[in-house]
Amino acid sequence: MMKLTILAISLMACTQLSAADLTLKIKHRYLNFPISHRMDRKKMVMKVKDKEYCRFVIRLAEDNPDYWVFQNVSDLMGKSITFSYEGSDKALAQIRQEDAPHDAAEIYHEAERPQYHFTTRRGWINDPNGLVYADGKYHLYYQHNPYERDWENMHWGHAVSTDLLHWDEKPDALHPDSIGTIFSGSAVVDVANTSGFAKKKGQQPIVALYTADHPKYQRQCVAYSLDGGTTFTKYAGNPVIDSHAKWQSHDTRDPFVFWYQPKQRWVMVLNERDGHSIYNSTDLKHWEYKSHVTGFWECPGLFELPVEENPSERLWVMWGASGTYMVGHFDGETFTPVTPKQSNQNGSAYAAQVFNCLPTADSRVIKMVWGRLTFDGAPFNGFMLLPQRQTLHKTALGYQLYSYPVKETERLFTKVAEADNMSADKANELMAPFKDNDMLHIRATLHFTYATDGGLSYRGQRLVNYDLNGNRMNGDFYAKATPTSTDLDIDVYIDRSVVEVYADNGAFSYSIKRDVNSKNPEGYRFWGNQIQVKHLEVSRAQSIW
Repeated sequence: MMKLTILAISLMACTQLSAADLTLKIKHRYLNFPISHRMDRKKMVMKVKDKEYCRFVIRLAEDNPDYWVFQNVSDLMGKSITFSYEGSDKALAQIRQEDAPHDAAEIYHEAERPQYHFTTRRGWINDPNGLVYADGKYHLYYQHNPYERDWENMHWGHAVSTDLLHWDEKPDALHPDSIGTIFSGSAVVDVANTSGFAKKKGQQPIVALYTADHPKYQRQCVAYSLDGGTTFTKYAGNPVIDSHAKWQSHDTRDPFVFWYQPKQRWVMVLNERDGHSIYNSTDLKHWEYKSHVTGFWECPGLFELPVEENPSERLWVMWGASGTYMVGHFDGETFTPVTPKQSNQNGSAYAAQVFNCLPTADSRVIKMVWGRLTFDGAPFNGFMLLPQRQTLHKTALGYQLYSYPVKETERLFTKVAEADNMSADKANELMAPFKDNDMLHIRATLHFTYATDGGLSYRGQRLVNYDLNGNRMNGDFYAKATPTSTDLDIDVYIDRSVVEVYADNGAFSYSIKRDVNSKNPEGYRFWGNQIQVKHLEVSRAQSIW
């Protein structure tokens, strides 16, 4: 008994010694945190006037950090923050207040940083969330761990753009709370104030629907913004859907919400266990289950498109995180597929979402997609692929979804070379001056003389590898809509360490990591058994930062 008592006292003493508190009066815009991956994650809670401001885990460095992360606290200027930290007081004392991120001069200049794809300044990103157009701005929210380059601490990061190209990163919009961390979801402009969140006449709230992730369950919550999407207030009645008991599953997440005009109601598509469920609401707060479609996993989408070959025919597309989709009919409550599941993407692309509330004059459906690539040694991870327009085509293979970069991306590029009807050797001579350029858009039409493979490489890495005989594109099955064609149209976007490829105007696409450490001196090279380059355009890119 005496030994147990002594042990208990010792454990209590260790617990007390391993926890630290610190109070700071905010005098500068940023809190800068030193991060070391030699340290274990420890919980930190930040409070203002005894009210929780945010909570997260962090690898605070005691000395010699691997890199710095930061939090914009300009909204707390003049107030005091109390930090409760489960780690050491030595680490806690390393937090700095400054008027800018600690290493601001290095941001956007890291060796592997893409220059015309969106990346967060610091930390981890994954799924795009809450894509919405409001007051002349495109809002990109996204899964964000602002405190580390690895996955954890899910917040909603936030960036805005007026052209879908240049993004201004804002403070995180949604922070973890006692209900859970902030998983994926969507956002809408509540034009008619059906939610009742507006405080004055004519005000149009931006309403976010998101998943609160808890170790035991996932539940759906609501938050609203009255300042154009910068700050959000969480609905006091959260959670608004608690379906884990019904499905006997932890996996009930990622609500995608939109307004269904024919029946004057809101529609939510929610991933629940083995597929997507449909819910309806008139106020964004009270939801009624309607139907379920099996066969999808995570990050649902549902939207309507005209058939390009016959615009009077309109169909709906439902998809999941992996990029698989079905085409069918939708009546506001039930989705009825008319095609089997298909896919038009591969590689790093995952968890696409389309923008809500685009202007009436812009009839496009535009998606953003997370690129699941990591950047060795960098203080950030993940990126967003170029924004892509979605079009529906009726081909010899049936209804097919095409994805192609929006026309706005053309502004990023300046054409520097163009030629027609060349052998591969002649095309390679044209490409030789660009050997050291890793920010290009290459558009080409390849003609395959023999049923064999061919494509485009850079420094020995095959960026495009098309097998005409086996219907393979970089190892993935790709059947052309014109089965007897021996031509392949490719658009290749090289951006430092990432590459996007679109085949046949978006019938198929993929994204890969470029081998930036290759010692191969070879530049861009078209290869294959007697392939012809019927057309070639080369354009240089400019940085968006």
